[in-house]
Amino acid sequence: MMRLCATLLICLLGSLGSVHAAPGRHPVWSVGYHEMTFLDPLDLQPMRAIAFYPSSDREHTSLLEGYKVEAGEDTKVAIGRFPMLMLSHGNTGTPIALHDLATSLARKGFVVVAVIHPGDNSKDHSRLGTLSNLYGRPIQISEAITATLGDPMLSPFVNADQVGVIGYSAGGETALILSGAQPDLDRLRRYCLERPDDRDACNTQGELIVDRDDLQPVADSRVHALLLMAPLSLKFGRHTLADVHVPVLLYSGDGDKLVAFDKNAAALARKLPTAPDFKLLAGAGHFVFMAPCNEEQIRAMPALCTDADGVDREDIHRNLISEAGQFFSRTLGKPSRAGMQTADQ
Repeated sequence: MMRLCATLLICLLGSLGSVHAAPGRHPVWSVGYHEMTFLDPLDLQPMRAIAFYPSSDREHTSLLEGYKVEAGEDTKVAIGRFPMLMLSHGNTGTPIALHDLATSLARKGFVVVAVIHPGDNSKDHSRLGTLSNLYGRPIQISEAITATLGDPMLSPFVNADQVGVIGYSAGGETALILSGAQPDLDRLRRYCLERPDDRDACNTQGELIVDRDDLQPVADSRVHALLLMAPLSLKFGRHTLADVHVPVLLYSGDGDKLVAFDKNAAALARKLPTAPDFKLLAGAGHFVFMAPCNEEQIRAMPALCTDADGVDREDIHRNLISEAGQFFSRTLGKPSRAGMQTADQ
């Protein structure tokens, strides 16, 4: 009997050991957000960014710029070192319009920093159509990377070696410049002669306002991967993209009436030195990448919220979020606990 008990005890201890040795489940995180203010490198005036991050706190819902966002302000940051994704919005837009992508990626273990570009956002159009906007936006993203790495709340939890950029519409142009692309302004002039009715790209008839002659396109070697959605990319030819060597996940709808699909995403996919992972959405328009709208938003912004027949924005976003998470995990790496000292940090 004693021998049988001893045998059972050994088996029990062995099974407990195997349980402890098994890999742990993926953490379940909520989402927090943290507002940052730092100086715009163009004029040293304050600019803003909102960082969405994995949180170990309970679930919260907040109202940001009229959007209900599944995140709580300055909730406890989850323990770990997380890859960092910079989000650059479109002309006259707001990154909060892509809040579901930002918060969903935060749940997956990314810190997503949504930058509000001064002079080119939903409340301020003062730099629209200017040279300072074209070349200044990437510099602003670089400054936001530096600001996040120096932020007292976030810096212990982000990995400086794991930085990607999400660019939507004009934000795609910004992301490409950060990765080494060089805009060719003659391409814009020729395009606007060919398609003068393009009110988005040709609102200044193909001639950017030269408000600053001291700026140049500046790449940032800290950027290691790009997610581009309906990117404005007609200023880039094959030779001006030659220095872009980071992996790219590219999305576009072939029903885009604002940023011409054939001259932008489709042409970009052919010209990048390394072929991107290109996802073409049949029938989808330019605004399909904004978060699905509620009934109030549909009434207030029907042009931004209404998709073509057969286009399921919610399904597109489920796939986009899943594929974006896999892409950035593969290209940047996953969260780690390296350098974290205690669970109370």
